[in-house]
Amino acid sequence: MERNVKNYKKMELRIGNGYDIHRLDYGRKLILGGIEIPFAKGLVGHSDADCLCHSIGDALLGALALPNIGEIFPPTDPHTEGIRSTEILATIYGEIYSRSYRIVNVDSTIIAQEPKLTPHIPSMRNLLAEILGINGSALGIKATSNEGLDAIGKLEAIACYSVCLLKKID
Repeated sequence: MERNVKNYKKMELRIGNGYDIHRLDYGRKLILGGIEIPFAKGLVGHSDADCLCHSIGDALLGALALPNIGEIFPPTDPHTEGIRSTEILATIYGEIYSRSYRIVNVDSTIIAQEPKLTPHIPSMRNLLAEILGINGSALGIKATSNEGLDAIGKLEAIACYSVCLLKKID
């Protein structure tokens, strides 16, 4: 079988996945997807502990075979203490853009027993899509519970999984 190499245009696609979990505790704001959500507990971490942003960021970094968020924004760095995770995502988007990649889509699942997150998803989607330079229709965000099981089900933590697809732009 003969190929017509002249008409063949190389399309480079990259897939990444990310995961993050943070402990819930009193005295912290609950920030997910860059949105403050009213709740008695918030996520604990060096930054604002937004596990949705962190899992998306790690998926994007993984697709480019770059180090994870913890290496780029180490929890020991006093300059990044309390940083908004949306700033972390904006920095990661800059890395993607500078390498001539574009985000095709991102899909995320938040695992939280409480609070109910469905009413907040449109606001999360709008904010994150703008930061990531994509249309909201290319950003899936879903929420589910752990049916009372493990630390998440006992309201001790919230976790998130994300996958992404990047495309090289010539």
